[in-house]
Amino acid sequence: MSEGASYAAAGVDIEAGDRAVELMKEWVAKATRPEVVGGLGGFAGLFDATALTSYRRPLLATSTDGIGTKVAIAQKLDKHDTIGFDLVGMVVDDLVVCGAEPLFMTDYICTGKVVPETIAQIVKGIAEACVEAGTALVGGETAEHPGLLEADEYDVAGAATGVVEADEVLGAERVRAGDVVLAMASSGLHSNGYSLVRHVFFDRAKWTLDRTVPELGTTLGEVLLTPTRVYAKHCLELIQELNDGDDKPLHAMSHITGGGFAANLARVIPDELSVRIDRSTWTPEPIFGLVGLLGDVPLPELEKTLNMGAGMVAVLDPSSAGAAIQALASRDIPAWVCGEVTATAGGTVTLEGTYAN
Repeated sequence: MSEGASYAAAGVDIEAGDRAVELMKEWVAKATRPEVVGGLGGFAGLFDATALTSYRRPLLATSTDGIGTKVAIAQKLDKHDTIGFDLVGMVVDDLVVCGAEPLFMTDYICTGKVVPETIAQIVKGIAEACVEAGTALVGGETAEHPGLLEADEYDVAGAATGVVEADEVLGAERVRAGDVVLAMASSGLHSNGYSLVRHVFFDRAKWTLDRTVPELGTTLGEVLLTPTRVYAKHCLELIQELNDGDDKPLHAMSHITGGGFAANLARVIPDELSVRIDRSTWTPEPIFGLVGLLGDVPLPELEKTLNMGAGMVAVLDPSSAGAAIQALASRDIPAWVCGEVTATAGGTVTLEGTYAN
């Protein structure tokens, strides 16, 4: 007589999932805030919202995102403890651009087969990035999808909630002609454009991840897996420093992700104004030039796909630009004035000139 069907025989290992939870508890415990109620293991994460009563008119902000095909690099290198920074950065830095403080986050990991040690490493990176962002990791979900994903494949997504005072929301309505655009350096490719990047290096150039590339000073794999810079906490502190008084010189921010510099910045520029960006004010890291060279990718295509070395942008009164640059430098974030807002109608962002060598 044949043995009856079971969940394990179908490819889902509940015990492995339980062990993964045990291994990740250490890291989740580090990514907390005083408002977190209870611990890991409940059906929902609890967050004490009492602090919101001190707000005049609190607005909740929410954002969700994933890592994208950069996970394929982590899987090939069998290194899983850094991509959490890519997830957290993609989520919380979308919140901070409106001035919202990210309060808590949840994650979702789906995989073909739960390997507890791998799941714990992924969560370790997420938790460490949450600590850096000042947000709590209040829970998540790990799902095993045999037949849909291969045993060594996984994908990761997350969502976060933040809060901002209604009269302190940053955005297009605050932007004025004469404002300057302040770029903040990225740590590299971050987590966007990896379908193009992988196509160029692996399909066209036939490079391998262990290839040492003189222009990069290390292996291709190490550069491609460089974690996304998480700006949230630093940007919040910058907002608080500059906009503390009645005069609020920091008017808007833009997270430079998929769509590139121009398209993302245009989202916070009103229709009656436009922006000119001077490429000569910075030098993109070599990885961006290599993608263009090896893939024969035109500059406009590069610029609408990759961040080109600037991962976050602030729009502010020119009188505060120096203070902002100094404040960010003290937090190890290089920043520079890269453009200005003009009175030309259209709401467009134009990149001019040539990148510095």
